[in-house]
Amino acid sequence: MMAEVDPAHPLDPGAAPYGNFPNYYTFHPPESRIQLLPPGLLLGLLHRQEGEEQPLLALDVGCNTGELSIGLYNHLVQPVGCSQGQEDVHFLCCDIDPDLITRAETSNPCPDAISFTSLDIMDSSSPVVFHKFLDRFSRSTFHIGFCMSITMWIHLNHGDQGLVEFLSRLTKLCDYLLVEPQPWKCYRSAGRRLRKLGRQDFDHFHTLSIRGDMTKQITNILTRDGSTELIHSFGNTSWDRSLLLFKSRRATQLPS
Repeated sequence: MMAEVDPAHPLDPGAAPYGNFPNYYTFHPPESRIQLLPPGLLLGLLHRQEGEEQPLLALDVGCNTGELSIGLYNHLVQPVGCSQGQEDVHFLCCDIDPDLITRAETSNPCPDAISFTSLDIMDSSSPVVFHKFLDRFSRSTFHIGFCMSITMWIHLNHGDQGLVEFLSRLTKLCDYLLVEPQPWKCYRSAGRRLRKLGRQDFDHFHTLSIRGDMTKQITNILTRDGSTELIHSFGNTSWDRSLLLFKSRRATQLPS
């Protein structure tokens, strides 16, 4: 599935049916999310056994042009920065839109530590890319995954089952998962903008049974089989979206 952006409406969310807005961080700056994360908390949860030299690995899904990816990376290596970081941290960041990835690569300040790649995470071949990255570090999972305002686009384009499969895939890939769900009002706005442009509505919009309080719904999906638990809620961003941190059962042996 290849993302398409209408050049006549480059800033209109209706022109970015996969959330691939070319100027997204102009409206939702990375700092608005990162300031909700207590300094050192994530690093403390992810801290490895004393003397362990294995790098800390992070996956950012739907990274757009990479500004938030870089902000999250710096949050984990602060206060020293990418050239002399206290932690050996490596990010794999992906987005469905190759043009956004090209922009991210061009402005990447830490290319040895932050990798960008274009892929559709819902494609059956995407796990190959993730495991190839993990194999470089002799790991089978990422220490943490970031899923920031992506769930709605997966849901609208792939339906209820697609959303469940997406979240299941992330929990299998990541020991910890930081999720920022879009509220239901954003679904309605996305549909209105698409119709305003004279386009066909999202295929699944009117058949979704998972709806309403999406923070609660996504929490239920992630925790209902007991393999994952919600361990922190960091409050809401200025645009009224929750930041939720989940921990997989695999991570229970990690120091916290």
